[in-house]
Amino acid sequence: MEAGSLLRSPIPWTIKRPLRRRLGPTFPRPIMALNSDSRYRGPKPQRNWVADWVSNNDDAVRSLPIYAGGASLLAVLFNRTVSDIALVADASSSQSRADLLTLGLAVTNILAGLVWLSIRPKSISKVNPEGIECERMHSNLPHTLLSELLWAWESLSDVTCCRSLVIVYDGRCILQIGFAAESSNGDGKAVSVDADKLMQGSLYRGVMKSGVQSYLANLYLYPGKSELPFLPSNTQAVILQPLGDKGITIIGGDTVRGFTSADQDSQATDLS
Repeated sequence: MEAGSLLRSPIPWTIKRPLRRRLGPTFPRPIMALNSDSRYRGPKPQRNWVADWVSNNDDAVRSLPIYAGGASLLAVLFNRTVSDIALVADASSSQSRADLLTLGLAVTNILAGLVWLSIRPKSISKVNPEGIECERMHSNLPHTLLSELLWAWESLSDVTCCRSLVIVYDGRCILQIGFAAESSNGDGKAVSVDADKLMQGSLYRGVMKSGVQSYLANLYLYPGKSELPFLPSNTQAVILQPLGDKGITIIGGDTVRGFTSADQDSQATDLS
């Protein structure tokens, strides 16, 4: 069967990939040293001891302004007590003006420490997709193209956070694989992709109009996620990659901002 018989028009895909992985077992090759007495004389990696100490003592570093501000307050009160100046602030005294300035700086340090302790970077972790696994392919897919698409899916799911892959081309869904949302009928089946409804949405039209990849790093913040009901409800990130002017690839991930720049570039190259 020719590749052009897939749909009404042939799919102009040129899939680039590295060499296939060997199916058989691989054994490590022995590495022979030319000279056993030779030593590596190249540049050695340098460690940033300050950065390492700060990362290992995050709570203590965030509390340092509080300790510095508290110590400054105690120092000002002690100095005021042992000096001959009255405890009541006197604007005409240079010592009083210096003490007021020091008190303001000490309070600022304490407030800065409290802010540092209250604001912490949010930890990002993977989630388990809330859905079921499915594997749907168009019946007219030639075997060669099918093997290429399955290879692309295995590569994406192995080296990235990709957990769902949907390809819509020429008005039809030709591939839906990975995790998908479960049907509300309670029959245990995955929600199928409505290509016509998807093509009428703003996400599809926006990507096809621009002709460039769109990366939704945090799908929860985008109202257009309602246009992707076939993806698991807790899908964290989505990549929309146009396939020329006739199709689109939808890649769902299980981690917020889980796709790196290298992942996006490689997916744009392999699937466009």
